[in-house]
Amino acid sequence: MKKIIISICLIIISGGYLLPQNINGRFSSSVYSLERFDTTNVSNNYLRAYELLSLNINKDKFSLRTYLDFEGDLTGDVKEVSRVELYNLYLEGRDLFDVATIKLGRQPIFNSIGGGVYDGANLDLKVEGFKLSGYFGGDVPSYQKVAFNDWQNDYITGGKLTTTAIDHFQIALSYVNKNFKPQDYTALRLDPNNNPIDVLITHNSNQFSFGSAEVFYNLRNAVDVEARYDYDFNFAKTSKFEFNADYLQIDNLKLNLYYNYRDPRINYNSIFSVFNYGNTQEIEIGGDYTLNKEITITGKVGDVIYQDDNSQQITLGVSTIYGTLTYLKNLGYAGEMDGVSLYTAHSFFEGLITPSAGISYTAYKLSPDDPTNNITSVLAGINVRPHRSLSFDLQGQYMDNKIYKNDFRFFFKINYWFNTNSGLM
Repeated sequence: MKKIIISICLIIISGGYLLPQNINGRFSSSVYSLERFDTTNVSNNYLRAYELLSLNINKDKFSLRTYLDFEGDLTGDVKEVSRVELYNLYLEGRDLFDVATIKLGRQPIFNSIGGGVYDGANLDLKVEGFKLSGYFGGDVPSYQKVAFNDWQNDYITGGKLTTTAIDHFQIALSYVNKNFKPQDYTALRLDPNNNPIDVLITHNSNQFSFGSAEVFYNLRNAVDVEARYDYDFNFAKTSKFEFNADYLQIDNLKLNLYYNYRDPRINYNSIFSVFNYGNTQEIEIGGDYTLNKEITITGKVGDVIYQDDNSQQITLGVSTIYGTLTYLKNLGYAGEMDGVSLYTAHSFFEGLITPSAGISYTAYKLSPDDPTNNITSVLAGINVRPHRSLSFDLQGQYMDNKIYKNDFRFFFKINYWFNTNSGLM
């Protein structure tokens, strides 16, 4: 499978550049400066560079899609080596025989259990009202290296069946099995004569095996309901249940109800499975009230239920076309916190210049008798777009608390979007 994927990608790269109908994508170049205190009162300034490329080569029903970045240190004082991270590189064939879409290569996968990036194949089959998806491949090495893991010990496989055959409903059943082997390491141990020796520690592969059921119900301008249930096959128990509902029939008012039951997600064969742990439940009610086209008021009240205690959260906010103001308060087991944040951004000269600014202040303590910790953060920036395909971003960041005293950081970024047709269409 790995050799097939490599061969197909090489063929499409060589042929795609010769006879593509369309090439589009985005290139970004950015630098980020920061000051790091290595010891007390001794600091160094660092400058990091990031280059990002998103590229799509298209011809008829086929596309080669890639997404990668390069990051490195410009000061030479950071021990981290420069590296290329390859997030996507896959061939996609769409609507083949009017029913199938296939992807081969390094590609993203979206689900709440085994999501991320993998090297492998994905097949989607569509008929009226139904969609069946299946995938198999290997886990991606750390830092998205241009390499393959051992697919015998590091792999992901699964599938999903979705139907919209019932009016106003979308129903889906899915399964995912993700296996990965922890890295081996050496540790100091005693031999039979009590002499210290280095021993190689190896582990069996850890595994996720989950099934999911999803239900979505939508009645336009009336109600939206989403529900999801996850089952852990390895431990034979409920892993998660999530419910979210919006009620929309009152003019200018949207009411929301949210509930979440979550069990800690533990890898099979992991040492953490022997510990005694409890689940959590979270419930939140709230709403958004639209005063007019420019102002919306938001309010939410939530409660998190732990095994032996609980914690509350209150959120109040105002959103306008000029910015947002938010107040957040936490109470109970998770600590006491008061936070206020203000953010604004507005475009001028038909989007040529967009300045932005934000400030937040948070006071936090773990229990009523603990001292209060404060943190202040400020950001200010500007986006300049002289052309629809070119933009420049400059942002300054400031933070101050008992750990980071007067922490200043700067970020500069250039974005270039391109879209070229060859004339062969």
